[in-house]
Amino acid sequence: MLSRAARPALRAGASLQTRAVVPNAANFATLREIEGRLKSIRNIEKITKTMKIVASTKLNRAQRSMQDSRVYGQTSNAVFDSAETKALEGEDKKKLVIVCSSDKGLCGGIHSGLSRFIRRKTLEEPRFDLVLLGEKSKAQLQRTNAQDIVLNFAGIGKDLPKFTDAQAIADQIVLLPNEYSSIEIVYNKFLNVQSYEPTVVEAFSEEAIAASANFSAFEVDEELLANLREYALANSLYWALCEGHACEISARRNAMENASKNAGEMINKNQILFNRTRQAVITGELVEIITGATASEDM
Repeated sequence: MLSRAARPALRAGASLQTRAVVPNAANFATLREIEGRLKSIRNIEKITKTMKIVASTKLNRAQRSMQDSRVYGQTSNAVFDSAETKALEGEDKKKLVIVCSSDKGLCGGIHSGLSRFIRRKTLEEPRFDLVLLGEKSKAQLQRTNAQDIVLNFAGIGKDLPKFTDAQAIADQIVLLPNEYSSIEIVYNKFLNVQSYEPTVVEAFSEEAIAASANFSAFEVDEELLANLREYALANSLYWALCEGHACEISARRNAMENASKNAGEMINKNQILFNRTRQAVITGELVEIITGATASEDM
């Protein structure tokens, strides 16, 4: 049994230990939280680096496909330029705008750029009908231009665009009940691996082709004008889809590269925080040991 002189010292030592344990318990909890945060960020960094590698691998193939598709679209445009084809202005006919987007995200603001372009176009021009290729543009434009959407396609952008896909889309557009004065295709034009811009390519109606000033020089039968118009629309769609696909892959690669850099910076900051917190825990434990030893000597 302790003497009355030793009891005050024992109570003082116990109170010191109680006050020191609470901060250390909080520090240990903080260490576990930081460690869990570091683990999550490292997993995210692995994913973003893997997605960057996959996008880099796909980019070369997408660029080759884009170069091949330009032959289709530019050839059709060259024919109409030679024929001096122009869109017919009709008061009772609306314009049809086709937006070439995709279903995939994680590629920066490439889809938002097309949606902003369409919203600006809505303010500058009268109402026009919309055909949306891809779920991303549908989700964004449905909030502001839902009454203008007449047709939309899903399953776009899963792989390299094919001419058969563009032909199937053109078949559905031709079957629309309304007659349009002109058709415009809005897509992202590939400038380089770092930049792109929304661009418009025009697909002319059958009446506009027939009314061309120099179209008679090509000696095309009037019965074939509908086929020519549909084929030219498919060519332009294929060109736009391939250009947009290359822009999307390039934008995804850049986005994943930036995400990997940001994850690396977060890992460094949290690692420093973890080291400092662990050092504070060790220092607190040393203080407890020294305080306990001092109290024991005083007893």
